[in-house]
Amino acid sequence: MAKLQDYLDQVNVFSALKEEPEWMLELRQAALAKVDELPFPKIERVRYERWPLFNINEAALVGEQEFSGVIDLAAAGLGAVPSFDAMDSHPTVVQFDETTVFEQLPQHLVDQGVIFTDLFTAMREVPELVNQYYMTKAVPMDEDKMTAAHAAFMNSGLFLYVPKNVIIEEPLEAIFYHNGNSHAHFFKHVLIVADEHSEFSYLERFQTKGDQAKKLSGNIVVEVIAKAGAKVKFSAIDQLGVNITTYMNRRGYVLRDAMVDWAIGVMNDGDVIADFDSDLVGEGAHSEVKAVAISAGRQTQGIDTRVTNKAPHSIGHILQHGVIRERGVLTFNGIGHILKGAKGADAQQESRVLMLSDQARGDANPILLIDEHEVTAGHAASVGRVDPEEMYYLMSRGLRKEEAERLVIRGFLGSVLTAIPVKEVQQELVAVIEGKLLA
Repeated sequence: MAKLQDYLDQVNVFSALKEEPEWMLELRQAALAKVDELPFPKIERVRYERWPLFNINEAALVGEQEFSGVIDLAAAGLGAVPSFDAMDSHPTVVQFDETTVFEQLPQHLVDQGVIFTDLFTAMREVPELVNQYYMTKAVPMDEDKMTAAHAAFMNSGLFLYVPKNVIIEEPLEAIFYHNGNSHAHFFKHVLIVADEHSEFSYLERFQTKGDQAKKLSGNIVVEVIAKAGAKVKFSAIDQLGVNITTYMNRRGYVLRDAMVDWAIGVMNDGDVIADFDSDLVGEGAHSEVKAVAISAGRQTQGIDTRVTNKAPHSIGHILQHGVIRERGVLTFNGIGHILKGAKGADAQQESRVLMLSDQARGDANPILLIDEHEVTAGHAASVGRVDPEEMYYLMSRGLRKEEAERLVIRGFLGSVLTAIPVKEVQQELVAVIEGKLLA
């Protein structure tokens, strides 16, 4: 791996092209100075350190691939996309790599102070808000090698701010298209700030359009700051392509009596390291994490889901189910950590993996770390194959083997899918799973 510190000139040029404030340039420079010396984040039972996670495109940093104009994805051979003009009036942002191609925020939300725009625009228009929360609360810039690389080379992003006491009925939706035919790295940052007693649902999709042979690098960080009494329903469907190797970090910073409810479908085709964390830092903070994943082909996915109870009477629950086909590899690490002083805390987790092939490799690794008395904690984990008796029963009723297997899988994933709080996300995720199993 080339020394990433050598990219300083290109990072300075990129920051100038984006008209970033001085504090952002200084953060990039500080991250760049540390990235080579920091360790990799530790993901139990997954060796990913030699993956192509640092293919940084210099031309993209200095603006040689800067895009302007209208993007016609279909004409570019990147497939069909929704008609943006025909979208409902709910808040929506659509980005294609670095470029925002559609942005919609109803006037009544603008009048209430809601901000939903690309990250660079937010840095210029509300720098004090971005500066207060960007890689300072949830995901520190210098936590490890991957977060430092992200801070140095981040090249696109989104900012959502919902003010105090604002309740949004319609879902906020973000669609992030990754251009698989590009040579540029895909380092995206999503920063969500829910002010006190605000409530809303947010849905994001990551999807690759086009599929070039060149191995690309992805580094995605999502920070959700839930201030006192806020309630956030966060849903995501990830469908990145086979030729992008991705580090993904989604983390909640949850204050007193706030809640972040996560529902995540990990449906990528390439190798992925995913770090899904919730830090329960305020008394009565609550986080529910529901995740489903499918690995296939020769794909490796390592999913590290952690809830850290830092405050009294905080609640953290993890529910994750995964399916492995062909030679795929899937590892679930579930970590519940109750820190000293978090009396009355509750940490529960369930991780289950279903293997559909003799060559599949799966692991469900539960970890409980308890540093306090008067708490409740528990875990369940299993790795196994499709029950032959279930298959026999279904096939004896006239179903072909493939149909019977799909029904078993749907039942296996159903306990997670039915726990997803947004009905539309449930239905869309079922459709994505069906497509993944038929591929």
